[in-house]
Amino acid sequence: MSQPTLSKIENLKLDSRQLRGTLADELQNDRPDFSADAIQLLKYHGSYQQDDRDVRKQKNADGTKKEKAYSCLIRTAVPGGRVSAEQFLAELDLCDRLGNGSLRITTRQGFQLHGVLKSNLKETIRTINQIKLSTFAACGDVSRNVMCCPAPFKNNPVREQMQTLAQEIAVHFRPRSTSYYELWLTDDEGNKQDVADFQPVAEPIYGERYLPRKFKFGVAEPADNCIDVYTQDVGLLAIVEENEVIGYNVIVGGGMGNTPSADKTFPRLGDEVTFATPDQVIAVCGAIVKVQRDFGNREDRKRARLKYLLHDWGVAKFKSQVEAYYGAPLPEPKHAPVTGVDDHVGWHVQGDGKLFLGVNIENGRIVDVGDVRIKSGLRAILQRYGMPTRLTPLQSVILCDIDPADRRGVEALLGEYGLKSADELSLARRFAVACPALPTCGLAITESERVMPQLIDQIEPVLAQHGLEKSQISIRMTGCPNGCARPYVADIGLVGKSVGKYTIYLGGNPQGTRIGFVYQDATPLEEIPAQLSPLLASYQAEKSGDEAFGDYCARLGRETLLAKVGRAEAAILQN
Repeated sequence: MSQPTLSKIENLKLDSRQLRGTLADELQNDRPDFSADAIQLLKYHGSYQQDDRDVRKQKNADGTKKEKAYSCLIRTAVPGGRVSAEQFLAELDLCDRLGNGSLRITTRQGFQLHGVLKSNLKETIRTINQIKLSTFAACGDVSRNVMCCPAPFKNNPVREQMQTLAQEIAVHFRPRSTSYYELWLTDDEGNKQDVADFQPVAEPIYGERYLPRKFKFGVAEPADNCIDVYTQDVGLLAIVEENEVIGYNVIVGGGMGNTPSADKTFPRLGDEVTFATPDQVIAVCGAIVKVQRDFGNREDRKRARLKYLLHDWGVAKFKSQVEAYYGAPLPEPKHAPVTGVDDHVGWHVQGDGKLFLGVNIENGRIVDVGDVRIKSGLRAILQRYGMPTRLTPLQSVILCDIDPADRRGVEALLGEYGLKSADELSLARRFAVACPALPTCGLAITESERVMPQLIDQIEPVLAQHGLEKSQISIRMTGCPNGCARPYVADIGLVGKSVGKYTIYLGGNPQGTRIGFVYQDATPLEEIPAQLSPLLASYQAEKSGDEAFGDYCARLGRETLLAKVGRAEAAILQN
């Protein structure tokens, strides 16, 4: 039987001396960029090389093209989104000192710095580690940042049990390679390692080639699926009895990445495979990761995610293989339907005499623009009150442990810096999510973050026109089909198709339990509100009780919705 032909990156990982490659030497040269192989290995250390694509279009005075403006994105892994005031302030300082002046909250509850020059990369990563955070394994073919519902409720132990599990998963599935320490946390002399002297350490989970592709864990509970548990490679849904987590439904094989030109790729929700008690769950997850390690596709990276193994094998075969690795039969999952999702924005009673406040950060970008000085406002609040914080899956921030006596002071600072309260924001804006896209993401086809606020400005009056301004309708946008903002599970998903045009997906839901369908392809950005208006009018007139917009669209389907819109347009023309 012939051996499979491994992809180039698989061989690169094998020959990298456990993720070192030529990074040490390249960090010491004078070039503004890394080699192609080094770029791939850099991801495991938490960084992507990028260039400013706005600059690509510019020309010098003599008509020649400008050189690419290279910089790096640096992603900090923050399991469960837990960040101290000191850590948050340090990241804000880094974005001013070594980045592009903005800090970003990711859709996986981490931090991203943009615009870091190669010459500043080591100082930035070292500083992040000095504040007891890390960029290691924030990217690459390993377990990425572990998501968990961030709400800091203290009146029952469930949320804290979930957070504890997220931290344990992050530690357990961290690569054992010492390359990160040698490259970033030693002086320059420590980087100079003779290749002949290399001695590998054991990687009991990942092996010599690590995983076929990136791997994502998330922890949620049925009443609040803010992390989109069904979109994770492994989602853990807490089963609660009498305010205690008795175990987790293990959901396997979710993922949003998609290449429309390749039918072999598609977004997918995970399958409920088994139930694991708290003392079993790490071992069960370990068995799943090892099955993906040994049987995942290493020939075709487009088909390398765990979701395709589940799709190709089916649940029964996959579960049987996991049982073989785990060493015992596994039970069926419990019945635990997802019933809600919360953005955690606004004031909440924490349960221990304190309050917490969720502050909406539009598209996660912490920056000062005009009268809305998000960065300065958060810095002022954290410097004065020093409260711990949590980053949310909807790219916002929770200020925790607030003394009720300090509420007015916090509100005054928010107002002073132009940060709006929950009551001042529409639900459409609160639940909107966008990826960074242009100008830095190399995969972006068109805009996302930079146009989403204006698009919501245009959609809000359409919702009000149809009496839906208080309806929770999730709108998510990405600049390409890779799905970083998880658009395929939203009520309305907008996915970059070509420059200035988007594929409109309908029929998902805020609870993240259904993949939407393609409603209209290649829709110009400026036409999106008008395309949605007749659909929203029909929904308001015909919805069944508290039926959500995504549920209504899924119930009717694309052809019926198109027919309704056609009849509505014809009636307008007749009048």
